[in-house]
Amino acid sequence: MSNIPYNQFTLGIEEEYMVIDPVTRELKSHEQKIVTEGQRVIKDKVKAEMHQAVVEVGTDICANVDEAYKDVSQLRQTIAGIAGDLGFHIGAAGTHPFSHWESQLITDHVRYSEIVNELQEAARSNLIFGLHVHVGMESREMANHIANSTRYFLPHIYALSVNSPFWEGRQTGYKSFRTRVFDKFPRTGIPETFDTIEDYDNYIKLLVKTNCIDNAKKIWWDLRVHPFFNTVEFRICDVPMTVSETIAIAALFQGICAKIYKLRMQNLNFIQYSRSLINENKWRASRYGLDGRLIDFGKEEEVNTRVLLNELLDFIDDVVDPLGSRHAVNYVAKIMENGTGADRQLAVYEQSKNLVSVVDYIHSNFLAGT
Repeated sequence: MSNIPYNQFTLGIEEEYMVIDPVTRELKSHEQKIVTEGQRVIKDKVKAEMHQAVVEVGTDICANVDEAYKDVSQLRQTIAGIAGDLGFHIGAAGTHPFSHWESQLITDHVRYSEIVNELQEAARSNLIFGLHVHVGMESREMANHIANSTRYFLPHIYALSVNSPFWEGRQTGYKSFRTRVFDKFPRTGIPETFDTIEDYDNYIKLLVKTNCIDNAKKIWWDLRVHPFFNTVEFRICDVPMTVSETIAIAALFQGICAKIYKLRMQNLNFIQYSRSLINENKWRASRYGLDGRLIDFGKEEEVNTRVLLNELLDFIDDVVDPLGSRHAVNYVAKIMENGTGADRQLAVYEQSKNLVSVVDYIHSNFLAGT
């Protein structure tokens, strides 16, 4: 089956970073200075976000994980450099360990004003930092098929990315509290399946027609067929602390898409599970990260999350070499060995009993491996 066009599975990666006051270690509004300066250097690869203490970056369309690695590394170095010159620190974690959202300013932009006006406190408190990975597809029809099938694996990969154990100065007991915050939004979480891309488009049209949304970008699910591009966009993960983790996770998403495509070309499909079942696994991943158990719905039993991740690595093993991503996928073993971002944050806190040390740790890891 060497006739699979592996080069179609391009990657685009978006990361959201926190802007930190070097003295108080609180989140700090940069008044869009980092964005303004960034746009001079890297054009539209840097964007403002709803809260002024957030900077969002996005790569070009990358042919493979190596290009993505270079691009994300360069973005992190550029943003860290600009921020440093302006007197800020930068970090990557799903939530800030102790800053309170009430004191954070909202970006003055008509789209954000509309969202805040509609969603009120749910929007104002949505001070979280995510990772979005786009995987290229040959068509939106194929994107819909692949999105339906890859839903099952979302909690597995999310468990690797967990990086938000603290919220507003409290240890939450979750490895990823970020999604608990985001769940207050409408149209979030694991999506339903759509039989055809037309069904999906009709769903969007109905929501627009009835003034539920004004455009398809207000669908905030954990994965979505992109409304305009031929991509599947994976949105479930916390932003990882380091670039190596980001690229490993992107490689998994890319590998799963390629594998489902390959099965489809052999007239095979992966079993579709209901949203309510997948949600059980998502909750477990959010609560326990790699240290819990997820449900194997085929066997109808709980299985250690690390065991399921190793099964996932076996599942995609035959596509990672043609994709040129084996070294990136191999890094998953490192994450399992060294712990997730959440595990490492908690270890620093255990030792120091001090959330300022946790913020310093997040900041000091931002450029690790670039």
